[in-house]
Amino acid sequence: MTLNHRRVGAGEPLVLVHGVGSRWQVWEPIIDTLARSYEVIAVDLPGFGGSAPLPHTTVDTLTDALADFLAAQDIQRPHLAGNSMGGLITLRLAARGLARSVTAYSPIGFWDKAGRIWCQQSLGRSADLLGPLGAVIPAILGTAAGRTLFLTLVFGKAWAVDPQTAIDTAHGAQAPGFRPALDSFREAHLPDLGALAALPVTIAWGNRDVLLTYRTQSRRARTLLPGAAHVTLHGSGHTPFYDDPGGCAQVLLDTAARAD
Repeated sequence: MTLNHRRVGAGEPLVLVHGVGSRWQVWEPIIDTLARSYEVIAVDLPGFGGSAPLPHTTVDTLTDALADFLAAQDIQRPHLAGNSMGGLITLRLAARGLARSVTAYSPIGFWDKAGRIWCQQSLGRSADLLGPLGAVIPAILGTAAGRTLFLTLVFGKAWAVDPQTAIDTAHGAQAPGFRPALDSFREAHLPDLGALAALPVTIAWGNRDVLLTYRTQSRRARTLLPGAAHVTLHGSGHTPFYDDPGGCAQVLLDTAARAD
């Protein structure tokens, strides 16, 4: 399995996994900091960014594809970090014994049925709304008001995100893997959490996350994973790396250090 990716730095391997509709560049605010201590491999999952889609895209097949990529690249038991869908994928790989540590930022899977439907419908309707706008998206997202209106599901401080990042984020919903991966959330379940007991695990959640609601889902994560570290990223949203890059990087570095 070949995946488009960026590889930078030196040291133990650290693999970064984005969420649905995203791409490896979502980690750019923290990659340079991480690369001072680790060899960072930020991947585009199949059907997103520069990676070709799978014949059948689900959270399960994306997890398997990433495991195949790690094996093909001879990346053995890396530190893993993931956001949203990528958070669940990293937890699943860790439960298979394929990680030294795992840091999950607002991972899917800790929802109830209503929370899962809200996530699917919110993202799906946002994509439906942005699609017909086409050529005027740059003008809309070039304003702080436009970014706040359209991207609050993703960023806690959407008005502060630079326009190009906002445009790239909006276009992510047109990726070939977006719809099938989003549909597969119905069958996306947590792994055997007992298999994570001996591993350094951190669950980080932005308290402005309105997509996977902080108040309910972070609380459920604390209940189901009492042995993990649980961190609140104050002022951050669902994809927190632009809201608080320093805090996000430190959470990951602290988790990886516990493996040593």
